[in-house]
Amino acid sequence: MTEALATALPVQAVNDQSMWAIIMGAGWVVKGVMALLLLFSVICWGIILTKAITLSRARKHTQLFFDAFRESRKFSLLYAEAKQFTFSPLAQVFKAGYAELNRISRIQQAAAQSSADAGQEPEYERTAMDNIIRSLQQAVAAETSRLERGVNFLATTGSSAPFIGLFGTVWGIMEAFRRIGVMKSASLAVVAPGIAEALIATAAGLAAAIPAVIFYNYFLGRINNISTEMDNFSSELVNIIERIYWKRK
Repeated sequence: MTEALATALPVQAVNDQSMWAIIMGAGWVVKGVMALLLLFSVICWGIILTKAITLSRARKHTQLFFDAFRESRKFSLLYAEAKQFTFSPLAQVFKAGYAELNRISRIQQAAAQSSADAGQEPEYERTAMDNIIRSLQQAVAAETSRLERGVNFLATTGSSAPFIGLFGTVWGIMEAFRRIGVMKSASLAVVAPGIAEALIATAAGLAAAIPAVIFYNYFLGRINNISTEMDNFSSELVNIIERIYWKRK
């Protein structure tokens, strides 16, 4: 009986019980599940490393830009300096608002060129301020979307990987029961390979899902903080523009 079982089972399952041998001795369905989970895991770790670097640079450049914003006396000088802080979302929001401010300034100065004093600050109507506010809101939305790029894949992996692994588990158990029927025996030598395949598929699903969920929540918290900073900065910028550049008639 032992010789018959040894002949029927894969060579790796009999002579080698290492993790790699069990995976290589698994059926094509379990191998496909493992390959898919490995692909998910590789993509997730690529996103994790890229996003960690991106958020770290964003934090560093934002702090430098905010210091320059507090010390600056002219928006024109700050705009030129903001070009250095390419990874700062706040710098991009400021550049969008200042570009809209300049556009409106040129339009209104051209319209009132005959009567405007060359050294006088341009007057803005309420619609002009609304345009600036919309420009800032669009910049905030664009920067938030840029920071969130790829993070949703972590959430998808965290929610789907355990179920993909569970599918491999169910299939492995089915194979184990099928092997019992073929071999007419419920001994460990017959059942163990299928159960091992099933457990490895479950472990692979959890190995892909757990880091994805952890880093998704971590990155989402940091992105929400940056988004809040952008909203607060936009409100402060609008107040400064209204106070300095816009004069009520």
